[in-house]
Amino acid sequence: MKMVKCLDENELLERGIDALYKGLGPVEARRFMALARPVQREDSVKRHRRWQASLDKDEFLARIKTAHEKARKK
Repeated sequence: MKMVKCLDENELLERGIDALYKGLGPVEARRFMALARPVQREDSVKRHRRWQASLDKDEFLARIKTAHEKARKK
């Protein structure tokens, strides 16, 4: 099996953007990147709303209070 080395995030972004600009040109590359942003944001908002809907408020506040008390004792 061949070992695969992953790029760090900065290099991955840089190479990806370069590939978009070379393949699509500057105008279409920017359009593509603008289209990709709302989808990611929408997904995170939906995920956050699902988390909030499943949250037990009393349990959540109790956990915060316990964590705060532990931090004060240190």
